Amino acid sequence: MNILVTGGAGFIGSNFIRMALNQGNDINIINLDKLTYAGNLDSLRDIEEDARYRFVQGDICDSEFIEKLFAECMPAAIVHFAAESHVDRSIDGPKAFIDTNINGTFTLLEVARKYYRDLDDASKGPFRFLHVSTDEVYGSLGNTGYFTEETPYAPSSPYSASKAASDHLVGAYYHTYGLPTLMTNCSNNYGPFQFPEKLIPLMILNALEGKSLPVYGTGNNIRDWLYVDDHCQAILAVLEKGIPGEKYNIGGHNEKTNMNIVETLCHILDARRPRLDGKLYREQIVFVKDRPGHDMRYAIDASKIARELGWSPSETFETGIVKTIEWYLENSAWCQRVTDGSYFRERLGDGAGGGEKHGSN
Repeated sequence: MNILVTGGAGFIGSNFIRMALNQGNDINIINLDKLTYAGNLDSLRDIEEDARYRFVQGDICDSEFIEKLFAECMPAAIVHFAAESHVDRSIDGPKAFIDTNINGTFTLLEVARKYYRDLDDASKGPFRFLHVSTDEVYGSLGNTGYFTEETPYAPSSPYSASKAASDHLVGAYYHTYGLPTLMTNCSNNYGPFQFPEKLIPLMILNALEGKSLPVYGTGNNIRDWLYVDDHCQAILAVLEKGIPGEKYNIGGHNEKTNMNIVETLCHILDARRPRLDGKLYREQIVFVKDRPGHDMRYAIDASKIARELGWSPSETFETGIVKTIEWYLENSAWCQRVTDGSYFRERLGDGAGGGEKHGSN
């Protein structure tokens, strides 16, 4: 079984490829990635010699290239991770999000539609197009309630709007053309190999380097946190057992405020890698101007995937965050290599093109 993974050199994609190869001997994976700033083959060094793995550099917006790749590798499934995914970058430069997340998904769907149409009946049966999306398409929750698969879409940022558009395209290709699509919408991921523009790796690296730990607004915005390995297990479950045309919310059952996340990181680092001057890492916390349109709360109801596919997260936040911190402490060279020359943990998403030396969350 050949699986085409788009965006496989990114954070979730690289973890998914590694897990899929470790769990299945009867698959081959073709990793298609453009290698933008957040895609790095350093994340896949341990499997690059695996005979079941192949990397192809290319752009999902290039229809001619994608058609040739489909004809060559004859995929039985597409797992579509490739996306611009950072909210702050979408505020500063939305065009890349429209190009990749909407037009790129459309190009993949069009090629997949024609490819699927020409398959024989035996090959059509197992074929799947799995689109990986986000809970941010649903907008912001109040103090109570959860996002379900039926929650109306209400995206707030250019990023979430672009993902909402791609979700609707995927659904339309199932209903209009009969393309056997699957869709997942997940909560905030964390874990090894995450590019350090996102909250958790950014705070870990800034803390260790003695830099400020910037928290937006009051730090009371709430997210549901999902360990990346749990997310990858859920995607494998959807790919294997999901019903075409259905969508599945994937959450970690770990609602935390941003301030709670930063304080937890500081507390663990105080124990695992104390500052040489004897001070506490929390003394590096600073509050900065809030992100424009910052959603207050996300929380996922993941009961459908638990009930229908038997998936539930294995990691609590308390176990997953320790694993994550230990990984970053042990892989400082990876962090240095992936950030050289492209990203210096500066403030993004202030609506003025960035430049202030803060991070983001």
